[in-house]
Amino acid sequence: MQNCIDKCLPAQQSMDDDGGLVDVVVVAFGPLAERMGGRTHRQRVKAGSTIRQLVTQLDLAEWIDFGLSVAVDGDRCSIDAVLEDGVEVALLPPVSGG
Repeated sequence: MQNCIDKCLPAQQSMDDDGGLVDVVVVAFGPLAERMGGRTHRQRVKAGSTIRQLVTQLDLAEWIDFGLSVAVDGDRCSIDAVLEDGVEVALLPPVSGG
């Protein structure tokens, strides 16, 4: 499985021995990447966690109210989608300009 956004980064497919954790790759854009100190990050979350919980774990919850969009493996989805092991989660801040 290849990542849709950053083709250079191999998808990680591992699960904790007890099955209680999943690994995801977070790809942040714009000001979110700046706030996180880079664009691509590996993150481990509890199995059954949603993207909303991941965003909260990353201390970015306020971006949800600002209109944060999310995608899993290149497909836009609900922020309440459940994360699976090895997926790539894109965090897409709202676009502004004039």
